[in-house]
Amino acid sequence: MIAVDTPAGLFGPLFAAVQECGLFPDSKTFADARPRRAPAAILADWQAERPEGGEGLRRFVLANFDLPQDWADPPLDQRPLAAHIEALWPLLTRAANEPAPGSSELWLPHSYVVPGGRFRELYYWDSYFTMLGLARSGQQQLVENMIANFGSLLDRIGHIPNGTRSYYVSRSHPPFFHLMAALSRDASGEGRRRRLGWMVREHDYWMDGAAGLAPGAAARRVVRLADGALLNRYWDDSDRPRDESWREDVALAAEAEARDAGTLWRDLRAAAESGWDFSSRWLADGHSLGSIRTTRLVPVDLNALLFGLEQAIAAEAEGLGDRTMAADYAARADARARAIADHLWHEAGGHYADFDLDSGAPSDRLTAAAAFPLFAGLATGERASRSAAALRRLLRRGGLMTTLCDSGQQWDAPNGWAPLQWIAITGLRRYGETVLADAIADRWIAMVEAHYAATGQLLEKYDVVACSAGSGGEYGTETGFGWTNGVTLELLAIRDSEAGRSGDDA
Repeated sequence: MIAVDTPAGLFGPLFAAVQECGLFPDSKTFADARPRRAPAAILADWQAERPEGGEGLRRFVLANFDLPQDWADPPLDQRPLAAHIEALWPLLTRAANEPAPGSSELWLPHSYVVPGGRFRELYYWDSYFTMLGLARSGQQQLVENMIANFGSLLDRIGHIPNGTRSYYVSRSHPPFFHLMAALSRDASGEGRRRRLGWMVREHDYWMDGAAGLAPGAAARRVVRLADGALLNRYWDDSDRPRDESWREDVALAAEAEARDAGTLWRDLRAAAESGWDFSSRWLADGHSLGSIRTTRLVPVDLNALLFGLEQAIAAEAEGLGDRTMAADYAARADARARAIADHLWHEAGGHYADFDLDSGAPSDRLTAAAAFPLFAGLATGERASRSAAALRRLLRRGGLMTTLCDSGQQWDAPNGWAPLQWIAITGLRRYGETVLADAIADRWIAMVEAHYAATGQLLEKYDVVACSAGSGGEYGTETGFGWTNGVTLELLAIRDSEAGRSGDDA
């Protein structure tokens, strides 16, 4: 991993003073601010002046930094939902950027689409679902640009960060790049070899530390279980407060006095790498954020995605004539599939689950992550059928809830998220569980359409019980919104296509 300067590192005591006094309601605001001159000069002036009180600090910050601007919703219009989403793409598209010196932005060579709201940069796993909608809208060049942007990050950094900010570089996100690569229409040998190289590089990142790892040991993102099975966990290479949530992390460490602060912060960061920040899934007691223990769990979704990555590498290597590489990665995929079958299945509950390293058994908590092995094609027919029955317990009026626990965290009940709807729908259809898949799709579309008709907005997350805006977590519900747009547009297109076929049959 390359070394990068984050705002906390560049501005040290000034950064801590701004964040810990709550100068801005959202900690991410100052982390995203652009310095107007050299960071060292700004810091030296602050240390010389030491402005007193919140107002003095505010004047100093406003004189030396440009604050970021949030996404603004377009005026309410009467267009059908699909047409509205297609009109949003240009508003969410950003040109190739040249970051200001000292900015937390990372350079990207091509245009890209941001989620919206406070999320002003390119995000990793969000982008796959956004790209589904871009491809459906005929925005193929943007799809190719985003694949190339992620490839550029792999070339320069060695992995794809959580997002394109310096403070995200110490972690990644759920590894969806192989699925993005499959959306490319560049069938040239050069393009295929380039994408294969990027996939191998991502796999190397996730498997770093695996060589020589003893049974029962873990290193960074790799875990070897007692029987020798090799699986992965979420991790972050830093154990400091998150720049974008500095105030919250410092306060939580003060409250959780019994915990080592570094371990707590790494577990928070690892949950951010998972994309599920935050959820009862990671909490020892199911409710208190101070009990978070992400790094002690082997997540089912992560390992299903890495199985998909290994399969994708094997298939593309075979297609390009490298049979040695193909056999190697096919064997890795087979070994991972056996490990998932043996360790990430909760027999009594009838669903896939995370493996708890401390108890030595799969968790009994049902979450929407249980759909990922179906999405990846890992399930037997019998386990797929039982998984469908378990996932039905999460179904509500607007789609699938994320968990059955209402903890106040955003990746919990009663919230539902577009990417998890897509994973479940696609996985269930793969195994012929079309009744439940169609119910999820129909309920999600109906809720999103109704909310759009009432407000003109598409949201980051929804309350699928009340069919309203989602809530909980560290910030308000954002609008825009990249992955909701992409998944909803794709589901609308599938619905219309199926309706057309039914009409033809009639």
